[in-house]
Amino acid sequence: MFQTFRNAWKIPELKNRLLFTLAILVVYRLGCAIPVPFVSGSALTQMFANGDMLSYLNMMSGGALARCTLFALGVTPYINASIIVQLLTVAIPALENLAKEADGQQKLQQINRYAGAVVALIMSIGYYFVIRNMGALKYVSGAVGVFAAVVIIATFVAGAQLITWAGEQIDDKGIGNGVSLLIFASIVSNWSSLYTSVTGLMTRAAAGEPQFYILLPVLVILALVAVVFVVVMTNAERRITIQYAKRVVGRKQMGGQNSYLPLKLNMSGVMPIIFASALVSIPGTIGSFLQIDQTAHPVWYAFFHTFNYTSWLYVVIYLLLILAFNYFYVAIQYNPVEIANNLRRNNGSIPGFRPGKPTSDFITRTLNKITLIGAIFLAAVAVLPIILGNLTGMSIQLGGTSLLIVVGVALDTTRSLDSFMTMRNHKGFLG
Repeated sequence: MFQTFRNAWKIPELKNRLLFTLAILVVYRLGCAIPVPFVSGSALTQMFANGDMLSYLNMMSGGALARCTLFALGVTPYINASIIVQLLTVAIPALENLAKEADGQQKLQQINRYAGAVVALIMSIGYYFVIRNMGALKYVSGAVGVFAAVVIIATFVAGAQLITWAGEQIDDKGIGNGVSLLIFASIVSNWSSLYTSVTGLMTRAAAGEPQFYILLPVLVILALVAVVFVVVMTNAERRITIQYAKRVVGRKQMGGQNSYLPLKLNMSGVMPIIFASALVSIPGTIGSFLQIDQTAHPVWYAFFHTFNYTSWLYVVIYLLLILAFNYFYVAIQYNPVEIANNLRRNNGSIPGFRPGKPTSDFITRTLNKITLIGAIFLAAVAVLPIILGNLTGMSIQLGGTSLLIVVGVALDTTRSLDSFMTMRNHKGFLG
């Protein structure tokens, strides 16, 4: 990867794209450090340490949500809107037909922008009441309180829309996927907390717990193994051989060559983990908002405490939801019948299987096997940090999600650089 960046830096066009991308990321991180007016962020620190949905949103924003900064919402509204529109495209025939048109993707992108603005407004209003209930506002009553509310909500919405636009600018003038790179920058910016974690382990070891002298190197080795494992599984794919029949077009004979249909092991990316973590965190988030007293309401306190990030019931439900959402997401992304029909129209076939239903049945069976392995991989990456944290007493929150996103974005950016350099070499050869 580092060799790819070194080679790209020698090409003026790619160098300009890299500098533009870096400039956008710097502006984004500056916006994540500038607080909105009328808010005292110090009152919110404890609220983001419970491993609930707010912790996830704070991780996606690089800590900006806990500090109530200009870009507190991050790109979460745009991501949520994209997921909603994607699901509606499957459910509503009009949107499905729109996606198949020549300029359908551009129209869907415009719908995503409007939907993202609506989601940002809803999240901004909800977050305003959260920080108000936590006593983090300087003005809450009278005309001044109304003015402060309007300014805070408008700032959150404007910040979310601005960085969505910045991500699109990276797509056009930079390198890689803009929204993914912004999330990448947010997650990496939080890795400074590793120093605090290591220092805490060394302090506990010096205070009379010598097992942490052994645990620290073990954790480092496990982290390296996890990175290698994620890289290998992210790049893994099942290649189905495709044979194209020979045909004569005019005086030329076309076809006759072999190709393959690549089916990635992790076809759904990090989406199942995002869906699952959002759903399973809802009860705990509601419980933290209500602040139920254990003495006055022991039943409700026990119910909401059961969905704590470190509870075993949380782990089991989280794992089952990841498995279910992985199958669901693959099902809406890949249609074996449509793939088989496309192969038949292009005179392609899978050796050993007749075109039509036998081909679609084979693709369905293959997809089911791959989906199961991919779901187990995602569940292991997401759940193992929680189990490890419970066994060692350390807080390793959302480590699997962060690792998947960082590795995925790094690999995707490297592939983008490789494709740009390959195109440039071909152009130079043809010129």
